[in-house]
Amino acid sequence: MTKEETFTRIIKQNEGVIYKITRLYTRNEEDQKDLYQEIVYQLWKAFDGFRGDAKVSTWMYRIALNTALFHLKKDKRSGYSVSLDTVVLKQKEYDPLLDERLNVLYDSIRNLEDLDKAIVFLFLEEKKYEEIAVITGITSSNVSTRMARIKEKLKTQIIKK
Repeated sequence: MTKEETFTRIIKQNEGVIYKITRLYTRNEEDQKDLYQEIVYQLWKAFDGFRGDAKVSTWMYRIALNTALFHLKKDKRSGYSVSLDTVVLKQKEYDPLLDERLNVLYDSIRNLEDLDKAIVFLFLEEKKYEEIAVITGITSSNVSTRMARIKEKLKTQIIKK
């Protein structure tokens, strides 16, 4: 299998991850497409350097989140703010009560700092603290501490609503 075929296969297997990150860190469909393309480009540039020390998904999360955060910082300098209202969750059946609860949760997540949003995203993706640490570049104990604080902050915000 050629390098291009291997890369394409990895992207196709993990495109849901890229899609979720682009939806989380962009404000409209055009920006989402641009960020998706930029993430794939950054993954391609880094592909030769992937040694296999970590799982492919961990490597992808790290590059995708770093790329998204870089674009977010660039956009913030021009007055752009991230809205999680555009995040679409694929559900088999529509449940208005669940939808309302998710909106409250995402409204609360929107108020978190950028790194905390990334930690919550990875936690919701069912990543272990050790893997979140590798992806975000902080220690596992820092992830644990931050997650405890994030949960408390979200709980407080949700109760107020």
